[in-house]
Amino acid sequence: MRLVTSKLDNLQSILDIIQDAQNYLSELKIDQWQDGYPDQIIIKNDITNNESFCVHDTEGVIIGTAMFSTRTESTYKKIIGQWITPPNSKYGVIHRMAVRNNYRGKGIAKFIFKACEEELKKTSISSMRIDTHEDNIGMQKLLKKLGYHYCGIIYLNSGSKRLGFEKLIA
Repeated sequence: MRLVTSKLDNLQSILDIIQDAQNYLSELKIDQWQDGYPDQIIIKNDITNNESFCVHDTEGVIIGTAMFSTRTESTYKKIIGQWITPPNSKYGVIHRMAVRNNYRGKGIAKFIFKACEEELKKTSISSMRIDTHEDNIGMQKLLKKLGYHYCGIIYLNSGSKRLGFEKLIA
């Protein structure tokens, strides 16, 4: 597997994977990504900003996707709780991570986290933050397994509640 920066010609594959994830979350009765988010405009913007990444299998098939950035996340400025690192610290963030249906449970999400963490190690950025829906128990378990610590509650611009996690990157 390899994680590569997405190109505009990857857009439809990414949207297909996002749709798989939306359907999966719906089947689990998780009210995350059930309102049209993330849509083509958001994913296209991620690609344009070089913040969209695809996981390719050994044959070059796109099997996963994520947005990874080191820009400050506006919704992380206020937290009911406390981030591990000080408020003005630089950090990485992962959003819009999804895995193609027939590859779920094969370590793709873990691979994405590890690859993004390795990118942070190449910089002076010492932490990664992420948020997830309170009903997304699978993601919460993965985060804890990967060493992420629950820090508190954040609210998205839409007003939706999310659980914030952070991990110090050595």
